[in-house]
Amino acid sequence: MRQPLPFPLSKEKTFFESLNDWIGDVFYDELPEKGFDLRDEQIFMAFQIEQALKDKSVLFAEAGVGTGKTLAYLLPAIAYARYTGKPALISCADETLIEQLVKKGGDIDRLNSLFDLKLDVRLAKSRDQYLCLQRLEGAQKRSDADFLDDIEFSLPEFVNKTYSMQNTYPYGERSSFPDVTDEEWQQVNYHPIQNCTACELRNKCGQTIHRNHYRQATDLVICSHDFLMEHIWTKETRIREGQTPLLPEVSQIVLDEGHLLEFAAQRALTYEVQEMTLLNVTDRVMVDGVREKTLSLIEEIIDLHNEFFRELKKNTIASDEDRKGIHKPAGLLALGRELIRKIDALMEEFVFEGELYTIPEYDLKLAEEYFEVYTFAMNLFVEEGDAINWLEVKDEIETLVIMPRLVTDILEENFFDGKMPIIFSSATLSIQKDFTYIADSLGIDDFQSFSVPSPFDYEDTMKIFKHPLEQKDKFSRVYDLFSTGDQTLVLFKSKMDMDNFKRSLPLDHHYAIEFEGDRELSTVVKDFQEGKFQILCSYHLWEGLDLPGEALTKVIIVDLPFPPQDPVFEAKRRFSNNPLEEIDLPFMQLRIQQGIGRLIRTSSDHGEIHLLLNEEELAVQHLWDKILPVPAENF
Repeated sequence: MRQPLPFPLSKEKTFFESLNDWIGDVFYDELPEKGFDLRDEQIFMAFQIEQALKDKSVLFAEAGVGTGKTLAYLLPAIAYARYTGKPALISCADETLIEQLVKKGGDIDRLNSLFDLKLDVRLAKSRDQYLCLQRLEGAQKRSDADFLDDIEFSLPEFVNKTYSMQNTYPYGERSSFPDVTDEEWQQVNYHPIQNCTACELRNKCGQTIHRNHYRQATDLVICSHDFLMEHIWTKETRIREGQTPLLPEVSQIVLDEGHLLEFAAQRALTYEVQEMTLLNVTDRVMVDGVREKTLSLIEEIIDLHNEFFRELKKNTIASDEDRKGIHKPAGLLALGRELIRKIDALMEEFVFEGELYTIPEYDLKLAEEYFEVYTFAMNLFVEEGDAINWLEVKDEIETLVIMPRLVTDILEENFFDGKMPIIFSSATLSIQKDFTYIADSLGIDDFQSFSVPSPFDYEDTMKIFKHPLEQKDKFSRVYDLFSTGDQTLVLFKSKMDMDNFKRSLPLDHHYAIEFEGDRELSTVVKDFQEGKFQILCSYHLWEGLDLPGEALTKVIIVDLPFPPQDPVFEAKRRFSNNPLEEIDLPFMQLRIQQGIGRLIRTSSDHGEIHLLLNEEELAVQHLWDKILPVPAENF
């Protein structure tokens, strides 16, 4: 049920004048009376957000660690949502941060209790965060692994009922299976290959039930940047096809850790062609009774597809990066064009097969939808356009990834159109109070901005040590730093680097270490905060991780986080007049500030930052030491 505004309206004042008064009362009087610190930076931020709501503008709200950014954007957001009758959308960097935002004792929970707001807060997670009943069934046919039995046992009773269901409820989230590894989860979660609209289990699907649930939110919908961008890219298509958009209509958007939006936009805009997926799809339609012409075309397409991937691998540019560039000789392009021609012919044959009802309807629709995306992606690959292509391993499958173009034009047209207030909130949005880098990378021409510092005295609470050493010695230095017994976060540039470190550990080491990916991440973070293990290794938690007090007292940064030498960043560099200053350096500076920001979360926190630096990284010290909160000492 929709709740009233948290303050009265009168004929003498506009809504925004009343909102302004209420913000002042809450931050100057009510919160200090309830034991909160009075922070001028936080109050300034709240008033700036109120103005951005009034102007329907884009606002870069950069506020240092400890400002209380979440309360500063939540209070205006809730009031504006109730005034407009549409919920506010809070978009977080990833699914782990969603869980932290709504955890018991977190800012939303405390705010709700302090002011009895009766908040209606609902989570809208990315589709791959939900169990797929079809894929679970397929995995069970291929394997008798214990984790599959555990998932099956946990399903609600209504999932396996054949009679009318009266009481359904949301289930099947990734966070509900904390002991399932990422690799295991990728066998049973939603995959883009699934044709949800034709699935006979749709009314029992946890994802469907969750979506119906969060669409009814009145105050706050919380999602990830990835899901928000998927919503933006698919909204018009879904409406055109008679489907409901992934997210409901909202009054405003708050982008928490908004500096990461560009990468989410890039991920959402890509098209993928996987080596094994085509074989799985075609296997489902090669059933008894299918016409000989159709079977012959399918076999030709399988052979061409396999040959295409053999040639693709031969023309992949050797690299240590996850995304590997591709040479495109004439022979490879010819194979791609022939695949398109054959698939077009197959789609015509599917029309006849549909009239004969030989192939199960779900499988036929799945194949048709899959091949439509396949040919669209392959057309992008063979055309001489500005598409960016690379090869990477996803879910242990060789995957051709195609990004039609850089995202700025599309974001400007579909997102930053001036119709809705959009608030970027982060401790790191600018380079020394210059917001040009993030604005240019997102195609934003008109914006408001401000930057306020952290209220913490870093000189008294933080020490930064630099370790001059050769690259080959970094892993052993990381291991040596564990000996002090501190609760330690180790940050790597990439998953590959983290995995290499994992393999380098002595088999008989005695440390309690967890690695990102070994279990569901929000559960790992919770266990780390409770001191159930000493060391957390991650390539992902450079931002958003909030572990106050003794939960985290040491952060080790293994390499300076310069952007990868991969096709996406190479494309950005080609469009830049000065790639070092316009692309590489700002990326590294923002990321290192985020990594350092994990350490001090409250005024009582303390600890050490350790920067492991090889000769090349030390040579560019003048490019990174100026953004450190305290000077770095030699270790």
